[in-house]
Amino acid sequence: MTRKARSAPTLTPPAQDRPAAQASPAGPGAAAGLGRLDRLEVRNLATIRELDLGFQGGLSVFTGETGAGKSIIVDALGLLLGARANTDLIRTGEDALLVTGFWQGGPGGEEFSASRRVTQQGRSVARLEGEVVSVRELQEWAQAHLTIHWQHSAVSLLTPANQRQLLDRQVPDAARAYSAAYAAWQDAARRHAALLASERERARQLDLLTFQAQEIAQIAPQPGEEEPLQAELNRLANLDTIAQGAAGALTLLTDGDENAGGFLAEAIRALNASAKYDEASAQLQTELRTALDSLQAVAGELRGVADASAPDPEEFARVEARLGALGKLRSKYGPTLEDVLEFHAGVEAELAQLTRDEQDAGTLGEEVAALRAGVERAGAALDAARRKRGGPLAKELVAVIRELGMPHARLEFHLAPLTEPSAHGLSDVTLHFTANPGEDLAPLADVASGGELSRVMLAISTVLGAETPAVVFDEVDAGIGGSAALAVAAQLGRLARERQVFVVTHLAQIAARADHHYKVEKSVEGGRTVSRVRLLGAEERLEEIARMLSGNTSEAALKHARELLTT
Repeated sequence: MTRKARSAPTLTPPAQDRPAAQASPAGPGAAAGLGRLDRLEVRNLATIRELDLGFQGGLSVFTGETGAGKSIIVDALGLLLGARANTDLIRTGEDALLVTGFWQGGPGGEEFSASRRVTQQGRSVARLEGEVVSVRELQEWAQAHLTIHWQHSAVSLLTPANQRQLLDRQVPDAARAYSAAYAAWQDAARRHAALLASERERARQLDLLTFQAQEIAQIAPQPGEEEPLQAELNRLANLDTIAQGAAGALTLLTDGDENAGGFLAEAIRALNASAKYDEASAQLQTELRTALDSLQAVAGELRGVADASAPDPEEFARVEARLGALGKLRSKYGPTLEDVLEFHAGVEAELAQLTRDEQDAGTLGEEVAALRAGVERAGAALDAARRKRGGPLAKELVAVIRELGMPHARLEFHLAPLTEPSAHGLSDVTLHFTANPGEDLAPLADVASGGELSRVMLAISTVLGAETPAVVFDEVDAGIGGSAALAVAAQLGRLARERQVFVVTHLAQIAARADHHYKVEKSVEGGRTVSRVRLLGAEERLEEIARMLSGNTSEAALKHARELLTT
């Protein structure tokens, strides 16, 4: 199906229920010329048979009963981000699933599409604007336009590499400069180490290459010389036969008792009388004389062949030796003489390189030392940039973490110097954290509980947001309630002023903050389970938030829901 054929209407709330229009800048995603996610089409994914959803800017939430399939929307978007395509996701009884996203701002103002189809045979077909691409290409494209914070993304914070990258993404110029300096130093160091470690091997290689070059140079093969040499060898090997043939021909032409020359001379004499009176006879006599001259010339050449065909052992040995030498070269460096010459050119080039390496070993050592000094300078600059940005960033994060129910939390980026430069700097970068007053800061991975880790991750996600126009949060608010839930909702609302934000949530406080509220519902139709997603109007939204608060729509629950919506 082409993009133009997709005519499902965009779902929007009634005018009286819609919030005031919010700016939804494309942010970093604008570099790719695209803005927010406009629509999502899903076919045969898990319990979804057919789904067409339209989206707007701001904060959109997805809620529903436990087990309704709220995270199916996240699974669908995850497929566009290159997530593993498990055939279990295909709706039972169907051959394939299809997910298609449409982004705002394609060529000519049209939507730009990205899709992924997965078959029961495990085949995955990715497309960008209808053109087939690899899943990796789809993933690279989607990662520039969409970020997903999965339910268990907080676990990624436990790795030192992710903690370091979190800070280094804030100082990209210094990080890139260090990476370039480190790569240049490592390349020179590897070449220098290879030179130093292989002096004996280099000497052996020099000897071998020198021998090969000299062996070929001494023989000096010429392309195409073997064929005429072989012909000459055959001639020299058959000189007796050649001489006998020439002598036999001479006997018949001129040297025998009766020979062709004698018969021709007699024929000429026989025409002497008639030639005086007959023009034709005279002409024929002239032609016979010409024939006799030619025969005598041939006889002279045959006599030369016969005289020159005496065996010449030295010449035979010379030609045979030359062919043998060429054959030996071909067997070692061939299979043809052209290959031998090409091999010789390669040997000469390698000899020149080895000789240069030997000469350059000393200067390369000096280069390695200079590049090492450059790494130290770039590393010091990177650490300085990390400290300059790390302090303010930690303060921003702590302010949000404290709002999320940890009023005494402290956090900092800790730089521990390394004994040797690493690929990522002169220092290890780790997050140090404590949630309790009076406790010393310690590595986050060692001291944070699961709930604390989730809140730190949520603070990072909302403070730093994402480098994409659209951000998805899949129940990252698990384990949070009360005033912390209100703080999370406020933080997500702030992020939604700059990004298009989607949240799968069980918290009424977050749902009440949404600009657009979608409900995921599950029902049984024709004996099959079907999940549907619909955009709620004002009254439906009130009832859904009441249900999220107390499990029912009693007057007390509705009152509480109204308070949340009007706060």
